[in-house]
Amino acid sequence: MIRSGFHLFCIVGLLLLVSSCGGGSDDSSDSASLFVNAGADRSVSEGVSVSLTAESRGGTDDLAWRWIASPALTILHEDNTVPDASFVAPTISTAREYTLTVTVTDSTGRTASDSTVITVQPDNASPVADISLSAWEGLAAGLYPAGVTLTLDGSGSSDADASNPSSQITDYLWTQTEGTDVLQDVMTEQSQLVITTPIASARQNLAFTLQVTDEEGATDETSIAITIQSASETLPVIDAGVSQAVFSGEPVILEGTAFTTIPSANPLAIRWEADSAIQSSNSLSTYAIAPLVEAYSERVFTLTVTDANGNQVTDSLRVAIRPYPVSLMNDTGVSSQATDTALTTNQQNLWPGQDAQRGGDVIHQAGLLEKAGQGDAGFDFTKLNSNGDEQDAASGTFSCVRDNVTGLVWEVKTAAAGLHSAANTYSWYRTEDNGGFEGDINGSATACTLTNCNTQAFVDQVNLQGLCGFYDWRLPTHRELMSLVHFGITDAAMIDPDFYPNTGDIAAQPLWYWTANPGADGVQDDSAQNAWAIDFASGVDNFLNKSEAARIRLVRAGREGL
Repeated sequence: MIRSGFHLFCIVGLLLLVSSCGGGSDDSSDSASLFVNAGADRSVSEGVSVSLTAESRGGTDDLAWRWIASPALTILHEDNTVPDASFVAPTISTAREYTLTVTVTDSTGRTASDSTVITVQPDNASPVADISLSAWEGLAAGLYPAGVTLTLDGSGSSDADASNPSSQITDYLWTQTEGTDVLQDVMTEQSQLVITTPIASARQNLAFTLQVTDEEGATDETSIAITIQSASETLPVIDAGVSQAVFSGEPVILEGTAFTTIPSANPLAIRWEADSAIQSSNSLSTYAIAPLVEAYSERVFTLTVTDANGNQVTDSLRVAIRPYPVSLMNDTGVSSQATDTALTTNQQNLWPGQDAQRGGDVIHQAGLLEKAGQGDAGFDFTKLNSNGDEQDAASGTFSCVRDNVTGLVWEVKTAAAGLHSAANTYSWYRTEDNGGFEGDINGSATACTLTNCNTQAFVDQVNLQGLCGFYDWRLPTHRELMSLVHFGITDAAMIDPDFYPNTGDIAAQPLWYWTANPGADGVQDDSAQNAWAIDFASGVDNFLNKSEAARIRLVRAGREGL
């Protein structure tokens, strides 16, 4: 941009020349004034490198140059003794003017300035519109059922030169160009378009267009066309459920789902099929008992659903079945299942994995649990007489009971007074393995036929007697005694009464029975003052002070590691 000062410079120079020719003084010189020219205004594209330079007149030979910009720019000017500089045009969304001013200073301190306007133009790349729509399982590409919800997704649309990579598109606009109108009360200005396909007597096509706009106002659009099935050919949607793994005799949960998006296609006919007996095979929610197998086996359970239009759909689940393993511990005896409000003996598919749905108790209920003896639920006991010989399960005279699951042999309490009376109580006392404190040799509330009513005295006396022909009786561990608790009994002592009579009356609860384990709670001077006991009225365990009175049921033998 040539300024008026430079014009004046030329006029003054011409007058001086005329004066000189006319014989005037030649004392005047161009060095008396300093002028600068920043160059012409121009337009550049964003992102390019822009060169700056200027020219000067007058002044001394030693000049210093300085460039500034408004609005501010980063100007590269490595040598201020020359006017050459540069900057990179910024990335912008709309055209913008920048005023570049150059100032020159000579060695005498005189300065001159001039400006040029550089307009930066945006170099916008157009956005790219994109629509994605997942295929419908089981149908050809582009074919969809009637009455279902579809999501057309435009979030994959992009803008290569967006200033914010995470938000490349500023506006979305969906329009429908073919088929029954499905955009009533539907949001059409978001990245996703959620529609419900129409229900009609014949197939029809739907077409949609998506227009996207970027931050610089550029637009692009794309379209998608789909075909919607007729009402009569739209199939029910079903799911047989998840595959499972169970033991022989355990329930296989059959919790299927089935629905149709076509109201006139109801009701749906349901049928479960397998090589196992299925309870209520015409119900979506039912169960089957896993058959007895001798080795790992798989079974297929198939759900078939037929709608009122005659359309039939099937789905299957696989069930891995294994033989019930040899158990080393008794099950709990629980046969009741829970809902969120009640207890019931019915199968509860909506609350799977309950105690009463797995293990020896439910397998016994199905009649598939092998037992060496008898016993309620999953328990397996054999009665022994005073010589340790097996007795018939119906026998009313027996002295001991063998647990065929754990291998333990248990003392049986009697109703009559004597050494094995159920009414006898003892304090906890042991000279070894006692947690640092032997206990009380004769608690004040104890009652028995011995001189000292304590656990060690009772063990010694029973071994001296040789109950059932055995001489290795002992206190049971916590785990051993807990294995007898029958949690399915709620109205009497929690133990099988046919094999363990005279355990006690729950009206006089608690029914504490000592274990051999000292308790870590109640330690005084590094000595355990308490020992663990189990209450056969409630099934809970707790620690009692060793001087307290509790009952004893002795044990012997057992499987290693129990």
